[in-house]
Amino acid sequence: MRISRAKLTTDIVLAVVFAFVCMPFAVLGEWADIVALLAFSAALAMRRVSPAWSLGLAWGGALVQMLWLRDLQLYDTAVLGVLYSTAAHGGRLVKWLGLVSAGVGALLATGYLAVVKPLIDNAGFVGPQDTVSMVVLTLVLFVASIAVLVLSWTAGLLVRSVRDTREVRRREEVANRERQLVEYRYVVEQERNRIARDMHDVVAHSLAVVIAQADGARFAAPTRPEAAVDALGTIAGVARGALGDVRLLLAELRHDEAGAPQPVLDDLDGLLAQVRAAGLDLRFTETGERLPLGTGHQIAVYRIAQEGLTNALRHGDVSAPVHLGLDWDADGVTVSLVNARRADASAPESHAFRHGIPGMRERAQLAGGTLFVEAGADDMFRVTARIPAQAGRPA
Repeated sequence: MRISRAKLTTDIVLAVVFAFVCMPFAVLGEWADIVALLAFSAALAMRRVSPAWSLGLAWGGALVQMLWLRDLQLYDTAVLGVLYSTAAHGGRLVKWLGLVSAGVGALLATGYLAVVKPLIDNAGFVGPQDTVSMVVLTLVLFVASIAVLVLSWTAGLLVRSVRDTREVRRREEVANRERQLVEYRYVVEQERNRIARDMHDVVAHSLAVVIAQADGARFAAPTRPEAAVDALGTIAGVARGALGDVRLLLAELRHDEAGAPQPVLDDLDGLLAQVRAAGLDLRFTETGERLPLGTGHQIAVYRIAQEGLTNALRHGDVSAPVHLGLDWDADGVTVSLVNARRADASAPESHAFRHGIPGMRERAQLAGGTLFVEAGADDMFRVTARIPAQAGRPA
């Protein structure tokens, strides 16, 4: 067992003090007492660094003491500390060897003190009365010995149980902190993914509008300078709005508690005006009565419509009408967008749609809804999203 240097030093100092305290009570003229005292002191010194060696040294000292028929000495109390340490600090085998040693030691100590020593000192018992006395003394010594020895071992076991319980509790706290950290990182990552999707929606939509307006201004400039000026104004307005949105999103990345405003259903009119100004022939219809939607659901509706219109500007035939519809019923709203595809347009699963369509689908799923994308044989591109109703503020 690895222990700190401070604990090892403490054990050695206590063992030395124990040896000096017990020395006056030992018969120093008898070398067996000196050997036993040194063995027990060494056992105390290494009771935590090596409980197995400590138990072996204690047994060695006790056997030397009994083989040379020495009397019970103060240094024998070291056995209590050794048994305590086998239960408190020993491994599985050493722990149970400590308990076995307590039982065997009680038997040997009882036999030595109650039978062997009296027989040798008194040259045997005489009469039935001496036999009864020996039996009574043996029982008393055995009960007292095993009670003291097992009690020391049990105290070590209790301390070990308390220490193990604290260790388990500490590991649980560490595991809980690690789990909370993982959950926090997951939430942060989800939020960053949301911000990345918003960034993609804002930038892609704004660039599509800017490109459409710039192309229109380029062709209109020779014959209709006023239309080119209007297009440049639209470009400036869209770019300025996109820059503001990007700054808000970047502020969210820098500050976890930033409260950047998110688009809701009421902002759809501004979005429709932008794409119409970009030259898209947009036909918008809304049927049914609007239901109160939660903020997250309103954002999903707005972003799906924005991404669908952006794809229509980038990959669709802008000369053909684009149909955007909101169909409300008792359970929610269905967002449908249909536009004509250009002949050279990319397929929905291609690299050009790598962020847009998965982002729309994920927004719908996070709101508890579904999204279907279809590129028909009639060169029409259809997006259908179903967003369920959720209690929230009225739109």
